[in-house]
Amino acid sequence: MEQQTIIKVRNLSKKFGSFEAVKNVSFTVHKGDVFGFLGPNGAGKSTTIRCLLSLISPDNGSIELFDKSLQRNRSEILANIGSIIEKPDFYKYLSAQKNLEIFARISGADVSKKEIHEMLDFVGLGDRAKHKVKGFSHGMKQRLGIAQTLLHKPELIILDEPTTGLDPQGIIEIRNLILRLKNEQNKTILLSSHQLSEIELIANRMVIINQGRSIVEGSVDELLNSEETMVRIEIDSVDSALELVRSRFNPAEITRTSAKELEVLISKKRIPDLTKELVLAGFTIHAVEPKRKLEDYFIKTIQS
Repeated sequence: MEQQTIIKVRNLSKKFGSFEAVKNVSFTVHKGDVFGFLGPNGAGKSTTIRCLLSLISPDNGSIELFDKSLQRNRSEILANIGSIIEKPDFYKYLSAQKNLEIFARISGADVSKKEIHEMLDFVGLGDRAKHKVKGFSHGMKQRLGIAQTLLHKPELIILDEPTTGLDPQGIIEIRNLILRLKNEQNKTILLSSHQLSEIELIANRMVIINQGRSIVEGSVDELLNSEETMVRIEIDSVDSALELVRSRFNPAEITRTSAKELEVLISKKRIPDLTKELVLAGFTIHAVEPKRKLEDYFIKTIQS
């Protein structure tokens, strides 16, 4: 069955003076995706997101959301999107509940006090509903911001760097909340983040952009499941092991990283043979660990 398209961006370009921030960026987000939008600082992620939200107009290219042109259906489309761009802002001397009530009135959302309490419970702030926002931590404000995006019951949630500045516990809370948005509320989520390990844990599809261009797009599992894998091997007699691996396996890359470790870039299907040969040759192997995580793929992609 063909997947429903929620976002379709084609050949998007945007200049600021002589600086071309976005150059022919294209990607597609399907219904139910947690879609990772990745790239180094200055890659054009925030500019693209601002074009998606009609905060700025692209110079060229097309944007369709929910199978409709953003240019021709702006109000209808934006009414079905919730977003956090940079850090959410609140009336700090008012309570969390009062802030949501005000934002609901501003947006024209028909939301009852009971529904606001349910949203606060959903983001883990039910017991802080009456507390002033000035006493909230950064992570609590981020979660309150996500509650705010839900006020008008949007189908699509766009989050721009939601874990920036959070401690490890705060990052875990936002990660779990994003997964609950997908699994319990059937939201589609576009997630821009520098926390690449977090994207690997929660995104099912992604695009990597660099210097304003989209470099690669696809399933996270497929992109990380390449034929060649970097393997870290903790072993005794590293120098002798290096010689054996070079002579018998001719790996694409092999590096001595410490007195007890080496890294080998090799076909996945040859890893069992590699470890077997090392053991038969009398080496003691203490650990074998694949290293091909999203950070490695990301760095390799933007440098190629």
